[in-house]
Amino acid sequence: MAMTLRLTPEDERVLSELAEAEGISKQEATVRAIREAHARHGHQQRVDEASAWARERYADVLRRLGE
Repeated sequence: MAMTLRLTPEDERVLSELAEAEGISKQEATVRAIREAHARHGHQQRVDEASAWARERYADVLRRLGE
C-alpha cells in the first residue's frame, strides 16, 4: 500500500541520519521505527496488565507492608 509521509525539515534530517547510520533506506528506517514502536506499546501493555494483576493479588500484603 502506497502512502505519502509528510515530514518537517527536522524530521527529514533525523530520518536521513538514522537511515545512513544504519546503512538502510529511509523507507526501511521508517518501517523499522513503526515496528519498534508497536513492539514497545505491546510490551508496555503487558507490563501494565501484570502490574494490575500483582497489585490486586497482593493488595493485602502491600497494605501491611505500608503500615
